[in-house]
Amino acid sequence: MIEIKKLTKQADNKLILRSVDLSIKKGETVAILGPNGAGKSTLLKVLATLIKPTSGQVVINGLDLKKNAISIKKLLGYLPHSSLLYDHYSPLENLIFFGNIYGVNKVEEKAIKLVKDVGLSFFLNEPVKNFSRGMIQRIAIARAIVHDPEILLLDEPHTGLDQGAISILNNVILSMKEKGATTLMVTHDFKQAAEICDRIIIVKNGKIVDDFVIEDHNLTFVSEKYELQVEGIS
Repeated sequence: MIEIKKLTKQADNKLILRSVDLSIKKGETVAILGPNGAGKSTLLKVLATLIKPTSGQVVINGLDLKKNAISIKKLLGYLPHSSLLYDHYSPLENLIFFGNIYGVNKVEEKAIKLVKDVGLSFFLNEPVKNFSRGMIQRIAIARAIVHDPEILLLDEPHTGLDQGAISILNNVILSMKEKGATTLMVTHDFKQAAEICDRIIIVKNGKIVDDFVIEDHNLTFVSEKYELQVEGIS
């Protein structure tokens, strides 16, 4: 589904990504862990076609990123740090707007269902500008999946969410997985990574320093691996 070979990204004479090789299969849910400044969000932005790599190759669903960016965009659901929502629109208006961009059938019906799925039906027609950070994040999640993307790219999606909203988000990710979606999730929340992901990638100084499968949602195993690779604790 995603093949990355010798990917580098340089900005202002600084190498942010250093010859990254990565292969992700269809349907995998992968967490990307690492310290601040490691290059995690940059990797996600490259995959989201928002920034161009300096060198290397990225192939998504058989499409070369450099040649087929528009076709690749249609496959993606991207949730960055900002919500990308229009704050004077309601959740319903936002989701209809973004759904129409992707040509979603019965878009209003789909939008109403998604607002219900993220637990905000009562606020269906309220302007987003009146929402709390957690509520905005819930609608942003709905926005990212309104077109049933084949690939989800999530940048710290649990930030600002209460426990109820975290459960909703995890259920959304797992339900997308059941539909065959592939998910890459940048996170600092080891607990959520262990709970919903199949695999962990650890990034440090622009390089992948570890890549392993999680078994039995073993949070201790994830923490120990991270400490060994990032903090040098054995």
